Amino acid sequence: MPVVRRIHLSAMALLATAILTFGAKPSIALAQTAPPAAAVAAGPVPTGPVEPDYQLGSGDKVRVTVYGETSLSGEFFVTGSGMVSLPLIGEVRAAGLSVRQFQEAVQNALSDGYLKEPRVSAEVLNFRPYYILGEVSKPGTYPYISGLTVLNAVATAGGFTYRADKGKVFIKRNGESEERKYPLDPSTTAAPGDTIRIGERFF
Repeated sequence: MPVVRRIHLSAMALLATAILTFGAKPSIALAQTAPPAAAVAAGPVPTGPVEPDYQLGSGDKVRVTVYGETSLSGEFFVTGSGMVSLPLIGEVRAAGLSVRQFQEAVQNALSDGYLKEPRVSAEVLNFRPYYILGEVSKPGTYPYISGLTVLNAVATAGGFTYRADKGKVFIKRNGESEERKYPLDPSTTAAPGDTIRIGERFF
C-alpha cells in the first residue's frame, strides 16, 4: 500500500505540473499580442504634418504661435481674399504660400517695427474642403484629410451610382480654370479645394 500511495501522489504531482506549465502559456500569449488599452483608446494614428509644398488657400485654418507673446498667437482662417487677419499687424497674405513662407511673412511683419527678433511657427489645423459631383450617391462638399485618394472621396460620398464610369475621373484642381481627366485608380489623389467629377458611362 505505501508503494501504491507514492505512485498515486507522484501522478497527481505530474498532473499539477502539466496544468501549471501548459495552462499558463495561452494567457501569456494573449497578453503579448493584445494591444495596450491606451493604444485602443487613442484611436487612429495621426496622418502627420502637411506636405512641405502644400499651398495655403481660402478656407484653411491655421495656428500661428508667436513665442513669448500669447496675445499675438491663436487660430485663424484664410479668408476668401486669401488673407489672414492677425493681431497687431493686421492682414497678411497666405493664399498661394507654403506654410513655411507664410510663417516667414508673419515673422517679417512683426519684426518691422513691432517686435525685436520675433520667433513664429505656423501649422495647418484644418484643410479647406473638396467637392465631389456627378455619379456618386451623395455629391457635395466634404472635409479634406491628408493623403486622400479619389476612391476614398467616392466612398465618403456614398459610393458610385449604377451609371458611373469607373474607369476615369475629372478633376479641377484648386486654382485651375479647367478640369483634367485622370485614371480612376488607387494612385489618383485629391487635394484640398479640388472639384472631383465622376462621369456617366455609355451603355
